[in-house]
Amino acid sequence: MSELLDPTNDYVFKRLFAEAPDLLVDLINDLRPDLPDIASVEIINPNIEPTELTGKYIILDVLARDGEGNCYNIEVQVRRYGAWHKRGVFYLARTLGSQLSAGEDYQELRASVGLHLLDFDLFTETAAEREQAIWRFEMRDERQPNISLGNVLQMNLIELNKADRLGLPEGPLRAWITFFKHWQEELTMANVSHEPVKRAMNRIRELSADEETRRLAFVRERALRDEVSFLNDARREGEAHLLTKQMKLKFGELPEWVQKRLNSATPEQLDAWGEHILTANSLDELFKH
Repeated sequence: MSELLDPTNDYVFKRLFAEAPDLLVDLINDLRPDLPDIASVEIINPNIEPTELTGKYIILDVLARDGEGNCYNIEVQVRRYGAWHKRGVFYLARTLGSQLSAGEDYQELRASVGLHLLDFDLFTETAAEREQAIWRFEMRDERQPNISLGNVLQMNLIELNKADRLGLPEGPLRAWITFFKHWQEELTMANVSHEPVKRAMNRIRELSADEETRRLAFVRERALRDEVSFLNDARREGEAHLLTKQMKLKFGELPEWVQKRLNSATPEQLDAWGEHILTANSLDELFKH
């Protein structure tokens, strides 16, 4: 049997849920259990354009609307980049603003809900942050957080790695976390009894058996790797350029061997040299680090 496709590949994720609205309903209900269950959804963006598979900075999300008119933006993200949260808030606000036409009553506004599955740790600075994996953001007063402007604009984040490490209580949410982190582990998945996750596993098997789906998933994965490589190269070039300017100011004109070291340096080496440029008394001393 073919190796199973990764559900955190955003192409696979979109195929998995945009083509199975009933499964998306279960995912939404399980990820936001504090709100009333929904019975059905309409997929607003069911198609995947060829350019989306290779385009830089494109995230393949699933946009849906339930029977009450509430809108959902569901996506999985495997890499962290600087402005991702601003992008999420922007699209959430735009979804909210697009609900009404000119002259319509604001009372007709329905919720705009972001559900983001993050395959990386986001909040890590404090012990309290490291012990929490499920987050929900709404508009609340800073000093009296019990005073809210309602939940028509809300962003829900789940840090998959952290949630898996912390070990959530048994239940639907934990079952989904297990699916997204351990889909390839047959024995682990055999112990998951939540029916929607079982159906998701069957869908993954079906998608994985299709050669064209496997090819397109690989195209998407390669594009994401290329994007990361491009960003890393740009960062490395920027750091090397700054370090070159600093060294010239301190040590004068640089010999050829220094430029060669900079051109072949890893980001970690550039960081180390940048930290010691102020204390090093010579180029030889600097490059010992």
